[in-house]
Amino acid sequence: MMARIYISKAAHAQVALGPLPLHMHPIIPQCLAIDDSHRTPSIVRITSIGAALYITLGVIVFIVKWDSFSGHRTCSLVDALNFSVVTLCTIGYGDIVPRTPLAKLFVCAFVLVGFGFVDVLLDGLVRHVLDRQEAVLLSAVDGGERSNVVLRTYVMDIEKRRMRIRMKVGCALCVAVGCIASGTVAARVLEGLDWLESFYLSVTSVTTVGYGDYSFTTVRGRAFATAWLLVSTLAVARAFLY
Repeated sequence: MMARIYISKAAHAQVALGPLPLHMHPIIPQCLAIDDSHRTPSIVRITSIGAALYITLGVIVFIVKWDSFSGHRTCSLVDALNFSVVTLCTIGYGDIVPRTPLAKLFVCAFVLVGFGFVDVLLDGLVRHVLDRQEAVLLSAVDGGERSNVVLRTYVMDIEKRRMRIRMKVGCALCVAVGCIASGTVAARVLEGLDWLESFYLSVTSVTTVGYGDYSFTTVRGRAFATAWLLVSTLAVARAFLY
């Protein structure tokens, strides 16, 4: 009976205290807290494996059915990886396209399945990164040192136990600027475009617009784009959802 009363009071206390997670409320015992910190890494791990298998399937089909695709060719393996990632990230430069009916049907299924992988991977990965980031900052703030005055005043909202909105916006801007800047420099160096064209290609790529008038066409450029697009499109897409 006493346990039921205590749990009932704890539940009312949670409502009064607001949106804090259970494990952060000092009133609620730790035995009642639901620790779901292991769930997000598991989702990220499973989805990452699925995305890797997805890209591998795209590479195999592209190489085996090489004649079913048309466009600018460089190295078969690099082209296959680049095509799979560009499709996964829904950019669609148009530099490599399916030519036969069977290849077009495969690409339709490939896009639909890949879109689901991207959404789940984005959500799980961003949640995990943000949770870890806020946990580290909260640990520093709770240390009570004088050097943490800046964290307490400008970075963290102590009452809500989370980062201040302005800091989240600042982090989002840094992520976006970093991704665009790295793509601009790479396009300039690897593709030989001028700075305006490089910036244009970088922005239209990370935002998944992909008009198709510019794309990565060299072996080195496509090798870079394979990794850069996979990271940058995911990062920029969720950066402003902090």
